[in-house]
Amino acid sequence: MIESLPSPGRRRAITFCVVLATIMQTIDTTIANISLPYMQGTLSATLDQINWVVTSYIIAVAIMIPPTGWLAGRFGRRRLFLISVAGFTAVSMLCGLATSLEQMVVFRALQGALGAPLIPLSQSVLLDIYPRQKHGYAMAVWGLGTMIGPIMGPTVGAYLTEYYHWRWVFYINLPFGVLTFIGLSAALNETWNRNQAGFDWFGFGTLSLAVGMLQLMLDRGEHQDWFASTEIIVECALAGLGFYLFVVHSLTTPHPFLDRALFLDRNYVASLLFTFAVGIILLATIAVLTPFLQLLVGLPIVTAGLVLGPRGIGTVVTMMFISRLVNAVDARLLLMIGFGLLALSLWQMTGFTADVDIGTVMFASFVQGLGLGLIWVPLSTTAFATLPAPLRTQAASLVSLVRNLGSSIGISVVIFLLGYNTRVARSTLAEQVTIFNDNIRDLTATPLWNLSTRLGHAAIEQEMVRQATTIAYIVDFKLMMVVALVTIPMLLLLKPVPRAGTQGQRLATE
Repeated sequence: MIESLPSPGRRRAITFCVVLATIMQTIDTTIANISLPYMQGTLSATLDQINWVVTSYIIAVAIMIPPTGWLAGRFGRRRLFLISVAGFTAVSMLCGLATSLEQMVVFRALQGALGAPLIPLSQSVLLDIYPRQKHGYAMAVWGLGTMIGPIMGPTVGAYLTEYYHWRWVFYINLPFGVLTFIGLSAALNETWNRNQAGFDWFGFGTLSLAVGMLQLMLDRGEHQDWFASTEIIVECALAGLGFYLFVVHSLTTPHPFLDRALFLDRNYVASLLFTFAVGIILLATIAVLTPFLQLLVGLPIVTAGLVLGPRGIGTVVTMMFISRLVNAVDARLLLMIGFGLLALSLWQMTGFTADVDIGTVMFASFVQGLGLGLIWVPLSTTAFATLPAPLRTQAASLVSLVRNLGSSIGISVVIFLLGYNTRVARSTLAEQVTIFNDNIRDLTATPLWNLSTRLGHAAIEQEMVRQATTIAYIVDFKLMMVVALVTIPMLLLLKPVPRAGTQGQRLATE
């Protein structure tokens, strides 16, 4: 059962609360990371142990996103939404009150599990409360929340940690959670699907095993030296086994965990591919650019966050007009321009050095924000345009899962390549540091770079590491640029979406 369209006033109230819930959940994916060193001291944890604060949250989110569709249909979407908001807010307070590492890890896992449904529920609610011709606007508002949260997270976390206490990165959820709960309680009607099949426990179990082990492998791989570690090999094998069993079971059981009708829609399946690519670029860029600005350029974390602010501004600017363009321009053209702008911004970043002008960084971030805004709305509207309304919550859950997997894989790859290429570039540069090299001989004429002194050796070593790290960052930017460029010709996989009001679009909203 899908509710009829609400009145404009109630729709605005629901939209505000839904976007607030979206931002609250997405900002928590990055807000705590910057506070880990401070938590480590308070909770008496080692570096490896404190990382479980992030790992437990990521794994819980990944496991609990897929069953959102079934839970919403079985128990009611409004009820599930309110439980998620209330639980997420309450457990956020417990995270702030934690006095031991064990408590923190358990509370963060609960926070991730309870908050996981918020993103897919938000998307499906907005699609249902707006008429088809306003889906572009609805996805623009929703997309703004999903992209602003991860961008704001590090800056807000750094500010709260530096000027208050790390516990406030969790306490800050309280007022927003209470406001969201009250608003949704008053404005959102209940929806359910009484006719859905029973819960596929085997499908859920195998998918949870696959996604959980993959996320664990990606999160711990860098610390465990990847496949030189038995732990990583075991996690990889279990992830592969889980995916294999899930696929075989889904193809043979009468009522699979994920409805097979989802994969009969060509645009939806193609959109999952593009969502994965956007997931890679969305968070991997922040994961690379933030330490670049801190460690190489030498900016404080709060300043670095402000320098990245134009990325969010670019997205806001795009969202101001994209909903009108979606109804007037072929979505594939908008996506091509969006991925092109992403590639352009990353190409600009390949020219960054430790002496880069702050204005250059801000402009590249702004261009990237424009590109993300041009991608997210047409991608979301295209993915859901021809899907039956009862499948939207499950479809939104899978979209969120794919985006999260793309982000996790992207971050792991760029961080691994950053360390690997730094070592390779440093070794290559070291081969050139010899008195037989004319450039080095001229350089060592000054006392600071004199190879016959310890100070000279230290200065040259420091500069080699600095240059090698810069090269490694540039390689990461190039890789993400290639991802954006390769995606462009694949847009041909998408079929043109009928304009709102056609028979196909009306069927999608029935």
